[in-house]
Amino acid sequence: MVRISEFQIKDVVNVADGKKLGNISDIDINLQTGKIEAIIISGTGKILSLFGKEEETVIPWKNILKIGEDVILVRFNEKNEFHIQEEE
Repeated sequence: MVRISEFQIKDVVNVADGKKLGNISDIDINLQTGKIEAIIISGTGKILSLFGKEEETVIPWKNILKIGEDVILVRFNEKNEFHIQEEE
């Protein structure tokens, strides 16, 4: 059994280029099946000003390759995945 708090401290790393994408800020759960559909990685911060937008990256659960002690390895292709802009 793994708790969401344990997921949040792990670095998410893209195996395609070795870049750290960030840390999990949230998860998307299908309430019908009870399965995790995607992980959501929060952006690096506000852009331009205090009232800027923060970008979130959504990675489908099927793109998670390995969950280790310190990192979560994912296959992430920006062209195929999507970002959500949130206003604060």
